[in-house]
Amino acid sequence: MRHHLPILCLLALTQITGWGAVGVLPVLAGAMAPDLGAGLPAVFIGSSMLFAGLGLGSPLAGRAFRRFGTRQAMAPGAGLIGLALCLVALAPNLALFCLGWALAGLAGSLFLTTAAYAWLAEYAPDDARGLIGTLMLVTGLAGTVFWPLAAWAEHLVGWRGVVLAFAGVMALVIGPAVRFGLPDARPAAPAPPSQPKAPRPGRVFPVLVTAIALNSFVTFGIEAVGIELLQASGASLAAAVAIASALGVCKVGGRLIDLVGGRRWDGLSTGLVSGLMIPLGLAALWLGGAGLLGAGLYLLLFGIGSGAFAVARATMPLVFYTRADYAAAMAGIALPMNLINALAPPVLAGLLTGIGPRAVLAVLGGLSLAALALLLQLNRLRGHTTSATG
Repeated sequence: MRHHLPILCLLALTQITGWGAVGVLPVLAGAMAPDLGAGLPAVFIGSSMLFAGLGLGSPLAGRAFRRFGTRQAMAPGAGLIGLALCLVALAPNLALFCLGWALAGLAGSLFLTTAAYAWLAEYAPDDARGLIGTLMLVTGLAGTVFWPLAAWAEHLVGWRGVVLAFAGVMALVIGPAVRFGLPDARPAAPAPPSQPKAPRPGRVFPVLVTAIALNSFVTFGIEAVGIELLQASGASLAAAVAIASALGVCKVGGRLIDLVGGRRWDGLSTGLVSGLMIPLGLAALWLGGAGLLGAGLYLLLFGIGSGAFAVARATMPLVFYTRADYAAAMAGIALPMNLINALAPPVLAGLLTGIGPRAVLAVLGGLSLAALALLLQLNRLRGHTTSATG
């Protein structure tokens, strides 16, 4: 890890900046809405457009990674994010504003998260899992760094000036930093044919992607409507905000636990344990409400479980796919995952209004149990792989 530290720090800086630049809506939406002549909920459509673009662009990004190399795709991706943010900043109406966010998502598929993990798998295949876990832990600071910065700068230059400044940083600083700061990690020559890790990758992939997408809907949806869900479950606004804030700390704890134990177990083992903790945490909130015991168990089980699963969904493909296939597998996973992330907030908000908090928790618990069943199936497939290899 020490040997890779300088490169990991540079990659982390580019990812924190990238997610910070595209993650300013929660801070600036209040200023954006009257300027665009739109309501606050309409402005947040930009967030859904961003994730939809990330998902729809993922298959093309995967092919670009394989054909040109991940670093060669990431550098123009950063520049294109900058251009898309220019459109957001200069948009005179809501339609062009949302188009800018959709284009930012398409560009982000070449640069954000999946691209960084794919590059690490090329750069250090033997240490990829630990490096990915460390990168995940650090990039969680994007909001911590950029939200206060955006709020402060908005008072000086307005929201359009803030977004333009972030666009310039992405195009003029981050793009060149990736192009000239990260080494080309592609192998010098094609690797000789070898036995694949998974005997039937056609069976593995749909199970893997469905399990990840289901749990992503649950965890991302809770992030989006968690405060409203806790209030509907009996918590005051102050208590709901406190629980939601503590949930973020627990998620970091889950990522740290996986990082510390990464040498002892693989990504699928983490996925199985965290995949069990998620429905147990939802059950605790369903049974105990927002009281001390229910909220405490929810934080402990769901918080740590969802944090650990965030690492697992990036490292589970390493159990089944070779270095050469990892980028394509992650790009394929990103398509349904980001589309479902875009759908989760409006769907759960509508369900919360229509059927109430306990029914929403039951739905989320059922989805997470379905994901756990699929993870158990993946574990059986791994067992078949081990037997065949033996």
